[in-house]
Amino acid sequence: MAQSGSHDSTPARRSPTLHRSLCCSFAPFTRSPDWPPHLDRRPNKYPPKPSFSGSFHGSHSPGTGSKLGLGIIDPFRRIRSPGRVSPINSVDPFEPLPEVAESVPGISSVSQPERPDPVPKKVPLASENPVKDNVVCLRKGRMDFCLILNGKDGNSLVLELDPAVLCENSAFFKGKLLDSSRKLSDAGDVSWKIEVSGLDNVDVFKEAIELMYEKDAVRWLTKAGVSRAIDILEVFSIIKSDRGIRSCLRYIEAVPWNESEEEKLKSLLARSKFDEAITEDVLSRLGPKECDNSEDVAIHLIQSVTNGTNRKARKEMQCLVTGLLSKSSVYMKVPTGLDKGKLYGICHSSLNSLIQLFEEATCYGGLADQTSMRKESKPLIERVSKQVENLLWLLEILVEEEIAEDFAKLWAEQVELIMMHAKASPMMRFELSRVSAGVFVALGRGKLHCHSDQRLAVLSAWFRPMLSDFGWLQRYSKGLDMRMLEESLGQALLTLPLNQQQIFFEEWFCHFAEHGTKSPNLGQAFQIWWRRLFGRSSGACR
Repeated sequence: MAQSGSHDSTPARRSPTLHRSLCCSFAPFTRSPDWPPHLDRRPNKYPPKPSFSGSFHGSHSPGTGSKLGLGIIDPFRRIRSPGRVSPINSVDPFEPLPEVAESVPGISSVSQPERPDPVPKKVPLASENPVKDNVVCLRKGRMDFCLILNGKDGNSLVLELDPAVLCENSAFFKGKLLDSSRKLSDAGDVSWKIEVSGLDNVDVFKEAIELMYEKDAVRWLTKAGVSRAIDILEVFSIIKSDRGIRSCLRYIEAVPWNESEEEKLKSLLARSKFDEAITEDVLSRLGPKECDNSEDVAIHLIQSVTNGTNRKARKEMQCLVTGLLSKSSVYMKVPTGLDKGKLYGICHSSLNSLIQLFEEATCYGGLADQTSMRKESKPLIERVSKQVENLLWLLEILVEEEIAEDFAKLWAEQVELIMMHAKASPMMRFELSRVSAGVFVALGRGKLHCHSDQRLAVLSAWFRPMLSDFGWLQRYSKGLDMRMLEESLGQALLTLPLNQQQIFFEEWFCHFAEHGTKSPNLGQAFQIWWRRLFGRSSGACR
């Protein structure tokens, strides 16, 4: 070692004719005639090498199938010191390589084990790093059972399970394992497998099995979500796991659902059989045992909206209830419709309140005096507007329910309001014409079906007030479509007999000639009336 590692090299080593191979080369070594004989003598400082040949320096236990142990590398080739390389001794020619086994020992098929596996180390109940090649280990002790899951889409998964936990949580697998154990007892085998095929979703089935091994199932379901919990609940119902069903239902009942999750849960409960005792809480959220009369509930809501005092909130509630009762609503409709008598009862209540407000206005000599005498209450005009909006909203509901024919008659019989209309200030009386406009629009668009006598009565009562208030309606339309009102009013007049139409059109013509744009423009309907009246007369004379 001292000589080979010295810095003073011999002339032989400096000779350019010296030919030697380094340890980083795998070429055969040829001894030079000038090779110093003392380099063949190595100090015996290391313990003797093992009897096998071909071991690489630093290899502790070369396997039989390792290419490093097949005699390819010289055992005495090793680095002597940093930066320097020792020469290589000559060896005899290489011997033939031993044959390598085609199969790697130590790996056997999961489904067909030849002998019991050695007792493995303790692993967690659910491994965080599952075994590759679709093998998932869920066990505490011996790996003596495999569950093979095959999906319809061709996806497969192998679960290595502890059968004791599986039997404890699933009556389905308990029976399967008992049958399999009887078949394998005669053969003396210690491992078996069960295969489940035709699964819609292999991942959901796997998660349901994993949930059996969880100590806190509700916490696991919280991370999964409601939709996934419903899918797992369906799996538990198939494999008959009472513990799993209770855990899923306990979580589902305690959290909110969206509409899609609610429909999904309803569908599952409808096609699967569950014990009523464990599904009682969930079913109580989906619907009461004794269904209340939805008709009474709807009438109560309508009454509450008409009695509301906050204008903005009342508007929002009107839109909400109208959407629920609409025929185009996605929610289940009232099978028998709303009670007509109760709806008209609310209409009468609003009309009576409106009459009282106009009586107060006329008795105290005007709006200004009334407002000054009741400073603690809301202004009179605001209270009048509230009752008018209630009547218009009730008319909309009656039209939607196709029971509005009596409203035209009811509005035509308000003689007191007609008389007070002439005495009230324009700021108050035009509110009454807003109700008339709603009736005229429904008549002109064909949504309010009533007899010609009723149409004549309501037009005779409120056509003249409409002409006088049209300018105010243009100024304060409050959402009223004035063009639609003009067209609908003309069409409503055209539904009357021709001789009665003549009375109304002549009155309109005179009013329009005097007030101009402050009167409704019924010119198109007037031309139709003229053509029908005189066109037929000229044809009859011929």
